[in-house]
Amino acid sequence: MNSCWVAQLLGSTQVSDSAGIKRRRNAPTVIIIEHSTLARTTVVKLLERELAGWNFIDLISTESLDRALGAEVRLIALDLAGRGVESTSLRDDLAAIAARFPEIPITLLSSTDDAIIARQALKMGIRGFFSTSLPIDIALAGLRLVLAGGTFFPQLLGTAANGSNEHSPARSEAEKSLDERTQYLALADFTPREADVLAELQSGCSNKVIAGKLNLSGHTVKMHLQHIMRKLQAQNRTEVVARLIQRAAGGPDASPS
Repeated sequence: MNSCWVAQLLGSTQVSDSAGIKRRRNAPTVIIIEHSTLARTTVVKLLERELAGWNFIDLISTESLDRALGAEVRLIALDLAGRGVESTSLRDDLAAIAARFPEIPITLLSSTDDAIIARQALKMGIRGFFSTSLPIDIALAGLRLVLAGGTFFPQLLGTAANGSNEHSPARSEAEKSLDERTQYLALADFTPREADVLAELQSGCSNKVIAGKLNLSGHTVKMHLQHIMRKLQAQNRTEVVARLIQRAAGGPDASPS
Protein backbone atom coordinates (compact mmCIF):
# COMPACT_ATOMS: atom_id res chain seq x y z
CA MET A 1 0.00 0.00 0.00
CA ASN A 2 1.50 3.36 -0.97
CA SER A 3 1.68 6.61 0.98
CA CYS A 4 -1.31 8.19 -0.82
CA TRP A 5 -3.96 6.23 1.05
CA VAL A 6 -1.99 6.33 4.29
CA ALA A 7 -2.07 10.12 4.10
CA GLN A 8 -5.86 10.07 3.62
CA LEU A 9 -6.26 7.73 6.57
CA LEU A 10 -4.03 9.78 8.81
CA GLY A 11 -6.15 12.79 8.00
CA SER A 12 -9.27 10.95 9.11
CA THR A 13 -8.25 9.30 12.35
CA GLN A 14 -5.76 9.51 15.16
CA VAL A 15 -3.17 6.78 15.34
CA SER A 16 -2.16 5.46 18.74
CA ASP A 17 -0.51 2.38 20.15
CA SER A 18 -3.00 -0.50 20.10
CA ALA A 19 -0.87 -2.85 22.20
CA GLY A 20 -2.72 -4.44 25.10
CA ILE A 21 -6.22 -4.08 23.63
CA LYS A 22 -8.14 -7.28 24.30
CA ARG A 23 -10.32 -8.90 21.68
CA ARG A 24 -14.04 -9.04 22.34
CA ARG A 25 -15.32 -12.58 22.67
CA ASN A 26 -17.45 -13.85 19.79
CA ALA A 27 -17.27 -10.46 18.05
CA PRO A 28 -17.15 -10.37 14.23
CA THR A 29 -13.57 -10.04 13.05
CA VAL A 30 -11.67 -8.57 10.11
CA ILE A 31 -8.12 -9.69 9.30
CA ILE A 32 -5.78 -7.21 7.59
CA ILE A 33 -2.63 -8.69 6.03
CA GLU A 34 -0.21 -5.91 5.06
CA HIS A 35 3.59 -5.80 5.26
CA SER A 36 3.80 -2.05 5.97
CA THR A 37 3.34 -1.42 9.70
CA LEU A 38 2.21 2.19 9.18
CA ALA A 39 -0.40 1.30 6.56
CA ARG A 40 -1.63 -1.72 8.48
CA THR A 41 -2.06 -0.04 11.85
CA THR A 42 -3.63 3.05 10.32
CA VAL A 43 -6.23 0.99 8.49
CA VAL A 44 -6.99 -0.89 11.69
CA LYS A 45 -7.44 2.35 13.66
CA LEU A 46 -9.84 3.70 11.07
CA LEU A 47 -11.88 0.50 11.00
CA GLU A 48 -12.02 0.37 14.79
CA ARG A 49 -13.81 3.70 14.66
CA GLU A 50 -16.12 2.80 11.78
CA LEU A 51 -17.06 -0.73 12.86
CA ALA A 52 -17.65 -0.39 16.58
CA GLY A 53 -17.81 -3.68 18.43
CA TRP A 54 -15.74 -5.58 15.85
CA ASN A 55 -12.35 -7.18 16.34
CA PHE A 56 -9.40 -6.51 14.02
CA ILE A 57 -6.36 -8.73 13.65
CA ASP A 58 -3.45 -7.19 11.75
CA LEU A 59 -0.77 -9.49 10.34
CA ILE A 60 2.47 -8.92 8.46
CA SER A 61 1.97 -12.01 6.30
CA THR A 62 -0.13 -15.14 5.92
CA GLU A 63 2.53 -17.02 7.90
CA SER A 64 0.87 -15.63 11.04
CA LEU A 65 -2.69 -16.66 10.10
CA ASP A 66 -2.85 -19.25 12.85
CA ARG A 67 -3.12 -16.37 15.32
CA ALA A 68 -6.65 -15.80 14.04
CA LEU A 69 -7.88 -19.39 14.35
CA GLY A 70 -10.96 -19.56 16.54
CA ALA A 71 -12.01 -15.98 15.79
CA GLU A 72 -15.36 -15.12 14.20
CA VAL A 73 -13.71 -13.99 10.98
CA ARG A 74 -16.03 -12.22 8.51
CA LEU A 75 -13.51 -10.74 6.07
CA ILE A 76 -9.81 -10.94 5.12
CA ALA A 77 -8.07 -8.01 3.41
CA LEU A 78 -4.81 -8.99 1.70
CA ASP A 79 -2.26 -6.52 0.31
CA LEU A 80 -1.51 -7.22 -3.36
CA ALA A 81 1.95 -5.67 -2.85
CA GLY A 82 2.49 -5.02 -6.55
CA ARG A 83 1.97 -8.66 -7.49
CA GLY A 84 0.00 -9.95 -10.45
CA VAL A 85 -2.84 -12.36 -9.83
CA GLU A 86 -0.83 -15.12 -11.47
CA SER A 87 2.15 -14.68 -9.17
CA THR A 88 3.18 -17.73 -7.19
CA SER A 89 3.43 -15.81 -3.91
CA LEU A 90 -0.11 -14.45 -4.22
CA ARG A 91 -1.44 -17.89 -5.08
CA ASP A 92 0.38 -19.27 -2.04
CA ASP A 93 -1.16 -16.55 0.17
CA LEU A 94 -4.65 -17.28 -1.13
CA ALA A 95 -4.13 -21.01 -0.63
CA ALA A 96 -3.00 -20.42 2.96
CA ILE A 97 -6.13 -18.36 3.61
CA ALA A 98 -8.43 -20.91 1.98
CA ALA A 99 -6.92 -23.73 4.02
CA ARG A 100 -7.79 -21.99 7.29
CA PHE A 101 -10.84 -19.90 6.38
CA PRO A 102 -12.41 -21.57 3.33
CA GLU A 103 -15.74 -19.74 3.43
CA ILE A 104 -14.50 -16.25 4.31
CA PRO A 105 -14.61 -13.50 1.64
CA ILE A 106 -11.25 -12.05 0.58
CA THR A 107 -10.56 -8.54 -0.67
CA LEU A 108 -7.34 -7.21 -2.20
CA LEU A 109 -5.60 -3.95 -1.32
CA SER A 110 -3.76 -2.44 -4.28
CA SER A 111 -1.62 0.59 -5.08
CA THR A 112 -3.02 0.73 -8.64
CA ASP A 113 -6.42 0.90 -10.35
CA ASP A 114 -5.59 -1.80 -12.88
CA ALA A 115 -8.93 -2.94 -14.33
CA ILE A 116 -7.37 -6.03 -15.90
CA ILE A 117 -6.04 -7.22 -12.54
CA ALA A 118 -9.37 -6.36 -10.90
CA ARG A 119 -11.26 -8.40 -13.51
CA GLN A 120 -8.92 -11.36 -13.06
CA ALA A 121 -9.34 -11.13 -9.30
CA LEU A 122 -13.12 -11.18 -9.64
CA LYS A 123 -12.93 -14.33 -11.77
CA MET A 124 -10.80 -15.95 -9.06
CA GLY A 125 -13.53 -15.38 -6.49
CA ILE A 126 -12.05 -12.29 -4.81
CA ARG A 127 -14.91 -10.20 -3.41
CA GLY A 128 -13.42 -6.70 -3.47
CA PHE A 129 -10.58 -4.65 -4.98
CA PHE A 130 -9.59 -1.58 -2.98
CA SER A 131 -7.03 0.77 -4.50
CA THR A 132 -5.20 3.57 -2.70
CA SER A 133 -6.81 6.15 -4.99
CA LEU A 134 -10.29 5.53 -3.54
CA PRO A 135 -11.74 8.25 -1.29
CA ILE A 136 -12.09 6.89 2.23
CA ASP A 137 -15.88 7.22 2.34
CA ILE A 138 -16.21 5.17 -0.86
CA ALA A 139 -13.75 2.56 0.42
CA LEU A 140 -15.71 2.22 3.68
CA ALA A 141 -19.00 1.89 1.80
CA GLY A 142 -17.40 -0.79 -0.37
CA LEU A 143 -16.13 -2.62 2.68
CA ARG A 144 -19.59 -2.66 4.20
CA LEU A 145 -21.04 -3.89 0.91
CA VAL A 146 -18.66 -6.85 0.88
CA LEU A 147 -19.46 -7.58 4.53
CA ALA A 148 -23.14 -7.58 3.57
CA GLY A 149 -22.51 -10.26 0.94
CA GLY A 150 -21.88 -8.17 -2.18
CA THR A 151 -18.84 -7.48 -4.34
CA PHE A 152 -16.90 -4.25 -4.80
CA PHE A 153 -14.90 -3.57 -7.97
CA PRO A 154 -15.23 0.15 -8.80
CA GLN A 155 -12.42 -0.16 -11.37
CA LEU A 156 -14.76 -2.23 -13.56
CA LEU A 157 -17.51 0.40 -13.50
CA GLY A 158 -15.39 2.63 -15.71
CA THR A 159 -14.38 -0.13 -18.10
CA ALA A 160 -17.95 -1.32 -18.40
CA ALA A 161 -19.15 2.19 -19.18
CA ASN A 162 -16.34 3.13 -21.54
CA GLY A 163 -15.95 -0.18 -23.33
CA SER A 164 -12.81 -1.38 -25.06
CA ASN A 165 -10.42 1.02 -26.70
CA GLU A 166 -7.47 0.59 -28.97
CA HIS A 167 -5.17 0.01 -26.02
CA SER A 168 -7.40 -2.57 -24.32
CA PRO A 169 -7.72 -6.24 -25.34
CA ALA A 170 -11.08 -7.31 -26.74
CA ARG A 171 -13.31 -8.81 -24.06
CA SER A 172 -15.56 -11.84 -24.44
CA GLU A 173 -19.30 -11.70 -23.89
CA ALA A 174 -18.80 -13.57 -20.62
CA GLU A 175 -16.38 -10.90 -19.38
CA LYS A 176 -18.80 -8.14 -20.40
CA SER A 177 -21.59 -9.90 -18.55
CA LEU A 178 -19.33 -10.25 -15.52
CA ASP A 179 -18.62 -6.51 -15.61
CA GLU A 180 -22.34 -5.74 -15.83
CA ARG A 181 -23.06 -7.91 -12.79
CA THR A 182 -20.28 -6.24 -10.85
CA GLN A 183 -21.58 -2.80 -11.79
CA TYR A 184 -25.04 -3.80 -10.57
CA LEU A 185 -23.65 -5.04 -7.27
CA ALA A 186 -21.34 -2.15 -6.51
CA LEU A 187 -21.92 1.57 -5.96
CA ALA A 188 -24.63 1.93 -8.58
CA ASP A 189 -26.86 -0.48 -6.64
CA PHE A 190 -26.68 0.83 -3.08
CA THR A 191 -25.92 4.21 -1.63
CA PRO A 192 -23.07 4.36 0.91
CA ARG A 193 -25.57 4.64 3.76
CA GLU A 194 -27.59 1.70 2.46
CA ALA A 195 -24.35 -0.30 2.34
CA ASP A 196 -23.77 0.65 5.99
CA VAL A 197 -27.23 -0.60 6.95
CA LEU A 198 -26.71 -3.80 4.93
CA ALA A 199 -23.49 -4.61 6.77
CA GLU A 200 -25.16 -4.24 10.18
CA LEU A 201 -28.20 -6.20 8.98
CA GLN A 202 -25.95 -9.04 7.83
CA SER A 203 -24.47 -9.13 11.33
CA GLY A 204 -27.95 -9.74 12.74
CA CYS A 205 -28.47 -6.31 14.32
CA SER A 206 -31.97 -5.06 15.08
CA ASN A 207 -33.21 -1.75 13.71
CA LYS A 208 -32.65 -0.13 17.10
CA VAL A 209 -29.04 -1.36 17.28
CA ILE A 210 -28.39 -0.28 13.68
CA ALA A 211 -29.74 3.16 14.46
CA GLY A 212 -27.45 3.48 17.46
CA LYS A 213 -24.34 2.28 15.63
CA LEU A 214 -24.88 4.53 12.61
CA ASN A 215 -26.22 7.50 14.58
CA LEU A 216 -29.54 7.44 12.70
CA SER A 217 -33.14 7.65 13.80
CA GLY A 218 -35.25 4.51 13.82
CA HIS A 219 -37.41 6.01 11.08
CA THR A 220 -34.38 6.60 8.85
CA VAL A 221 -33.16 3.03 9.31
CA LYS A 222 -36.60 1.73 8.41
CA MET A 223 -36.61 3.92 5.30
CA HIS A 224 -33.20 2.59 4.20
CA LEU A 225 -34.37 -0.98 4.74
CA GLN A 226 -37.46 -0.34 2.62
CA HIS A 227 -35.27 1.00 -0.20
CA ILE A 228 -32.95 -2.00 0.08
CA MET A 229 -35.83 -4.48 0.04
CA ARG A 230 -37.30 -2.79 -3.01
CA LYS A 231 -33.98 -2.96 -4.88
CA LEU A 232 -33.55 -6.63 -4.00
CA GLN A 233 -37.24 -7.50 -4.46
CA ALA A 234 -37.16 -8.95 -0.94
CA GLN A 235 -40.07 -9.23 1.46
CA ASN A 236 -38.16 -9.25 4.74
CA ARG A 237 -34.74 -8.92 6.38
CA THR A 238 -33.86 -12.59 5.92
CA GLU A 239 -34.60 -12.43 2.22
CA VAL A 240 -32.43 -9.32 1.88
CA VAL A 241 -29.33 -11.18 3.06
CA ALA A 242 -30.19 -14.29 1.04
CA ARG A 243 -30.75 -12.32 -2.18
CA LEU A 244 -27.54 -10.35 -1.79
CA ILE A 245 -25.48 -13.50 -1.23
CA GLN A 246 -27.23 -15.11 -4.20
CA ARG A 247 -26.26 -12.18 -6.40
CA ALA A 248 -22.66 -12.27 -5.22
CA ALA A 249 -22.52 -15.94 -6.18
CA GLY A 250 -23.81 -15.11 -9.65
CA GLY A 251 -27.22 -16.72 -9.26
CA PRO A 252 -30.43 -15.18 -10.63
CA ASP A 253 -32.75 -13.29 -8.33
CA ALA A 254 -35.98 -15.03 -7.63
CA SER A 255 -38.93 -12.91 -8.60
CA PRO A 256 -41.56 -12.34 -5.94
CA SER A 257 -44.73 -14.38 -6.40
